[in-house]
Amino acid sequence: MKFFMDTANIERIREYAELGIVDGVTTNPSLVAKEGKNFEEVIKEISSIVKGPISAEVLSLNTEGMIEEAKKLANIAPNIAIKIPMTKEGIKATYILSQKGINVNITLVFSPSQALLAAKVGAKFVSPFIGRLDDISHIGMDIVSSIRTIFDNYDFQTEIIVASIRHPRHIVEAAELGADIATVPPAVLEKIFHHPLTDIGIERFLDDWRKAFEK
Repeated sequence: MKFFMDTANIERIREYAELGIVDGVTTNPSLVAKEGKNFEEVIKEISSIVKGPISAEVLSLNTEGMIEEAKKLANIAPNIAIKIPMTKEGIKATYILSQKGINVNITLVFSPSQALLAAKVGAKFVSPFIGRLDDISHIGMDIVSSIRTIFDNYDFQTEIIVASIRHPRHIVEAAELGADIATVPPAVLEKIFHHPLTDIGIERFLDDWRKAFEK
């Protein structure tokens, strides 16, 4: 499974990219706004660090506006994927853009039927928001399972990006279900490195070394 970072923080992206575990990045206007920088400049800087797909979101809600923004964003770097909301206008824009060879990430997906529509019009990625479903007492991972089955049944090449990840268990569940990608906030990604037994084990090794060889 591929790991995308769900952030616009350049320092954090660079830090994890140097570990060799970052396959791409997802952003949105909210994440970029937190950095207090120009949107296009942030996307360009990220593209200089990460060679995998970088999702940059449009702001327009109509098809014509989405297409115009998408073309502009796609010119920033060859690895830009255009993030488009799951609406009727968004589906139409995705159909047009995919025919022009522009990769689209359909975002704000909350049902398998929405994912199916995205795949039918040629979306490169589809992003089910599992954490937000959990927040309203649904089991978010259930739709990931259904989407995986549907895509496999019909050999859709659209990749599943599990989004709105809240904790490391979400990542494990996504991998178990065969999701292609998990897009993970830095705070959640950091938690994967740590386990109390790992920390205790390291401390014991060091303690044994000190007892045996240090005077």
